[in-house]
Amino acid sequence: MRDFTEIIDTYSRESIPLVKTLGIHVTEAVITDTEVRAVCSLPDRPEQRNHVGGPHAGAMFTAAESASGGVVQAAFADLFSQAIPLIMNGGMRFQALALGDMVATARMPIAEVARVRGELAEGKRPEFFIEVEVASAEAVTGLLSTHWTLKPIKR
Repeated sequence: MRDFTEIIDTYSRESIPLVKTLGIHVTEAVITDTEVRAVCSLPDRPEQRNHVGGPHAGAMFTAAESASGGVVQAAFADLFSQAIPLIMNGGMRFQALALGDMVATARMPIAEVARVRGELAEGKRPEFFIEVEVASAEAVTGLLSTHWTLKPIKR
């Protein structure tokens, strides 16, 4: 297993002001034999709550999107001199009332990472999806599906 947690957490908080403002932290960013996984935490803060006392949907979306970005960074950072990662689309489905601290967990199978790397090596502009689960201590509260691309840098 390769662990990129500290590097990606520091980069995210220093380069994306909203991540720092919301208090999001990358608590795990690893590559295993089967997947690339990134986990982000979103603390419960009164100033970020919605009308029912839970985290605002925008804050939850940002934590989930940040987890998907953590997967992209862990899986493809060595290629960023060749291609720019861009999120193309993201949709979140809320399925339970969210209260308290949230955790967003994003995963991408290793086989999919290999496919994307292969397409980029062939000069293509690969597209891929990363699914993210958002949960409180009590339940899964939402699911985010993100659609990414690696746009080759023309020189």
